[in-house]
Amino acid sequence: MPTIRRYRPTDRAAVAEICIRTGDAGGDASAKYRDPGLLPTIYALPYVEHEPELAFVLDDDGMAVGYVLGTADTSAFVSWFRRVWLPTVEVRYPPPPSSARTPDDELSAALHRPERMLVAQVADHPAHLHIDLLPGYQGAGHGRALVGEFLGALRGAGVAQMHLSMSRRNTGARAFYDRLGFREVAAPDVPGAAFLVRDTLAP
Repeated sequence: MPTIRRYRPTDRAAVAEICIRTGDAGGDASAKYRDPGLLPTIYALPYVEHEPELAFVLDDDGMAVGYVLGTADTSAFVSWFRRVWLPTVEVRYPPPPSSARTPDDELSAALHRPERMLVAQVADHPAHLHIDLLPGYQGAGHGRALVGEFLGALRGAGVAQMHLSMSRRNTGARAFYDRLGFREVAAPDVPGAAFLVRDTLAP
């Protein structure tokens, strides 16, 4: 039976692989990008580097098959990303040419603009998370349990409000978040994305 535990450094490669295999609005992004390693470089690995205490994995016989990770303070995370994380990865992933519009270019632009995470409409919900599960582990309550671990960690850190962003194409994830009590906040300046918020103290 899979169990939830804290992230370990030895989970790093598995976390990156999960991010890739769920990175296309919940589907496998392996074939979408020339270098799919860019996905976890943006959406997974900086979080386990910066705040491993907020990272939890679903473990099946010693292998991470899902995770939840995030930050307690988006503004501080963005500052760290710009100052510390980006210099370690920008040689491999330089800024995209302004005229190119491939999927890799769009991802690279996101990497080099961490300030995109600072959305005024959710500034009063400072924490945010990312959660992904391999397909064979979805729909069995593991996602709810992972979010519960993350919320508990935020409460322990004295953080009362959190948010997340997601692609509007991922209708399955939206239904999942609705069931967990998230509500949408309008953010018209970010096309294609939905921003959801939640009180960490809510049942």
